Amino acid sequence: MHRPIPLATRPFSALQHPREVIRQFTPNWFAAVMGTGVLALALAQLPPGWSVMHGLAKGMWVLAVLLFGLFTLLYAARWVLFFDEARRIFGHSTVSMFIGTIPMALATLINGFVVFALADAGAGALPWLQGLWWLDVALSLACGVGIPFLMFTRQQHSIDQMTAVWLLPVVAAEVAAASGGLLAPHLLAPAAQFGMLITSYVLWAFSVPVAFAILTILMLRMALHKLPHESMAASSWLALGPIGTGALGMLVLGGDAPGIFAAAGVLPGVGTMIDGLGLVSAVILWGMGLWWMLLAMLITVRYLRSGMPFNLGWWGFIFPLGVYTLATLRLGSVLHLSFFTWCGQGLVACLAMLWALVMTRTVRGAWRGELFVSPCIAAARGQ
Repeated sequence: MHRPIPLATRPFSALQHPREVIRQFTPNWFAAVMGTGVLALALAQLPPGWSVMHGLAKGMWVLAVLLFGLFTLLYAARWVLFFDEARRIFGHSTVSMFIGTIPMALATLINGFVVFALADAGAGALPWLQGLWWLDVALSLACGVGIPFLMFTRQQHSIDQMTAVWLLPVVAAEVAAASGGLLAPHLLAPAAQFGMLITSYVLWAFSVPVAFAILTILMLRMALHKLPHESMAASSWLALGPIGTGALGMLVLGGDAPGIFAAAGVLPGVGTMIDGLGLVSAVILWGMGLWWMLLAMLITVRYLRSGMPFNLGWWGFIFPLGVYTLATLRLGSVLHLSFFTWCGQGLVACLAMLWALVMTRTVRGAWRGELFVSPCIAAARGQ
């Protein structure tokens, strides 16, 4: 006779039925795509002698693509099969913020295609890639305006309950801006390059000032009401996201601005000026990011001492640190300062170890079904 399989080792043992995977699926899962994709991009920036890491980086980007496809199917299935419950997300003050992770995850995959696959795919892939980027722009703009509108008109918020997840819908446009800066130089037509570059600067301005306004309120909230609940422990790192992405965006956009402005025949001297301003801005933002990263580390140690339960929010550690790492490596490349290079490589090592920890616990929680929990449904039950 076969021994019965222990309940704890069965797939989705924590769920009443396997279909609960779809019913309870939320956009939070797309943060895993963001974290996996940004680690792939960071590993690809290591010195050429690290060929093993470059192969691993491409494999992780492929994994991110597969995860994005799976999560898109699951979330689309939820809207089809459980429409009434799925639409409750727009009224939820926390889960709705994670809608912004969808365009950010897509932008990360676009960046990965440019780095890992564009050379092999050739110019024929550019129209498709350009179309995906414009789709990402549309999604980012919708999140950046739509979610704040719901905050102002429909959702219930208070300063004492505020966390850094407020940043997620706003920062999506900033991530799209950095992605546009990476893609623009590869376009064939100078007019298309120029249009994408200017659009990316608009997206940067659409996001960064609003993100810093939120950060100002967040500092006041934390001073008055102290740290959020342990379940939101990783949110202290989210603030590093707009700072790191802002710095990276200025470096990527400014680096190619002189050539793109010159090719378009539009104020060629402005491109050189933008490059310099972008570099100075990136250094300033990097310094601010260093302050916030050190503060987030102290906050995390505080949480670890009092207990920090695992949840999908732990992916909030990965992407913000990842974009800050990319900005650090880029500064090392542009300024030729070993300080930034060594700091960046050290951050890559920390990022990889953190990703391994979070991914292992995510896979374990997904297998058991423990991580498939929709707060929107739980809130409706409590009413």
